[in-house]
Amino acid sequence: MVKLGYTILYVNDVVKTVDFYESAFGFKRRFITAENDYAELESGSTTLAFASKALGNSNLKNGFIESSPSDKPFGIEIGLIADNVEETVASALIHGAALCEEIIAKPWGQTVAYIRDIDGFLIEICTPIQTT
Repeated sequence: MVKLGYTILYVNDVVKTVDFYESAFGFKRRFITAENDYAELESGSTTLAFASKALGNSNLKNGFIESSPSDKPFGIEIGLIADNVEETVASALIHGAALCEEIIAKPWGQTVAYIRDIDGFLIEICTPIQTT
C-alpha cells in the first residue's frame, strides 16, 4: 500500500513560512527542528512540511529550482479546501500572500482563487468539488 504522507516545500526561512501558514490559514505547528531547518503543520490527512533550502540542497546533490515570488510559479499547486474562499483569500493577503487569479465560480460548482505564498509557491483556495 502507498499513500501520500506529506508535501515538503523548500523555503528561505522555515520559521517565517510556518508563521505565515499558521496566521493566514489557521494551521497548527506539529513540530519544528531545533535547527529551524524543518517543520510540519497539522493540515488534515496530508502533512504540509517545510525544509530550508540549505537542507534541500544537502538532500539533492544536483540541487533544485528555487521558488521565487518574482518568477512564474512552478507547474504545481497546493490545494486548500475552504468553507469560505473569500475570507481565506483575504486572510492570506493580509499576512503577505499575493493574489494571482481572482475568485471565480467554476462550471462544476466549485469556487476557486489562486494566490502565491510568501515564498512564491502557488496555492489554490477552493470549495470542495460538487459531485452528484
